[in-house]
Amino acid sequence: MDRRSLIKNAGIAGVLAAGIAPAVHAQAAVRWRLASSFPKSLDTIFGTAETFSKSVSDMTGGKFQISVHAGGELMPAFGVVDGVQNASVEMAHTAPYYFYGKDPTFCLGCAVPFGLNTRQMNAWMYEGNGLKLMRDFYAKYNIYNLPGGNTGAQMGGWFRKEIKSVADLKGLKFRTNPFAGRVLEPFGVIPQSIPGADLYPALEKGTLDALEWVGPYDDQKLGFNKVAPFYYYPGWWEGGPQLDFYINTKAWEGLSAEYKAIVTAAAAQANIGMTAKYDARNPVALKQLVGSGTKLRPFTQDVMNAAFKSAQQIYSDLNGSNPEWKKVYGDYSKFLADQNAWFRFTEGTFDRFMQQQKL
Repeated sequence: MDRRSLIKNAGIAGVLAAGIAPAVHAQAAVRWRLASSFPKSLDTIFGTAETFSKSVSDMTGGKFQISVHAGGELMPAFGVVDGVQNASVEMAHTAPYYFYGKDPTFCLGCAVPFGLNTRQMNAWMYEGNGLKLMRDFYAKYNIYNLPGGNTGAQMGGWFRKEIKSVADLKGLKFRTNPFAGRVLEPFGVIPQSIPGADLYPALEKGTLDALEWVGPYDDQKLGFNKVAPFYYYPGWWEGGPQLDFYINTKAWEGLSAEYKAIVTAAAAQANIGMTAKYDARNPVALKQLVGSGTKLRPFTQDVMNAAFKSAQQIYSDLNGSNPEWKKVYGDYSKFLADQNAWFRFTEGTFDRFMQQQKL
């Protein structure tokens, strides 16, 4: 006798006596709003929140609907932590390092200069202590977090002039994430924090001398190559930046166990999907940019070395002044050291060999 027939013929009492729970759960309809920090024009980053929302709807037969709103639509792009914390919206999709000003510890949930790459970040979050430590930290902001995508290692950005040495950075008005900005300040860089939707006009009008966003696919769509000729790599400040879904704690706790499982699964799908999109689309876009005249340049070794030294000094200072940072970074840095020791013999060696071959 199959399960359905058993339930029908035996009745609920018989089913429970037999140890078989019916798989029918009366789930209430749920309507949430998600505030993104990104513009609709980016089908990668903004689109990841839409992918997540669709998955939740599909897995609940349309009973759980999450409307997705671009940066500035419900609140400023950098106002989403406050929005989730005070329950103006149920959730947000953002890059945690935008909130360095609240506490640098936010950045460890996204990326810090010379930190974990994408695979290492996923490993720390899902199999290390990353999720636990960050959730402990976010609790005071009434936030429950889920990984919500990773761009992979980013480019170093678009510059109006060539950067041949550390000295060339002096006086540069550079849009980058706040942590990278602090690392660069000792070299005379003037960091700027501007949402993605406002970057092109700022570069075009000269409000910025340089900017970084993500990588070739997004950068080409935003048209930065039209106003700045030099495209630098790598974005050493974000070797594997993770985006997050921030959920108001009360809203999360109000969900049934089944809905929590669905939201978690949808977020994991979105997390993997974002990296896949960038890895598939960036190579083609980079070829097109170079073909149209973009001048591709690596940061010089002295720039890389100086930035690394500056970052390590900041980490040391934060360890001495910020208990929240010290707690999370202690685990993060140990995990990073172990990962780099492992990748050195496997991924790194294999990648270096393959990148030298003509296929």
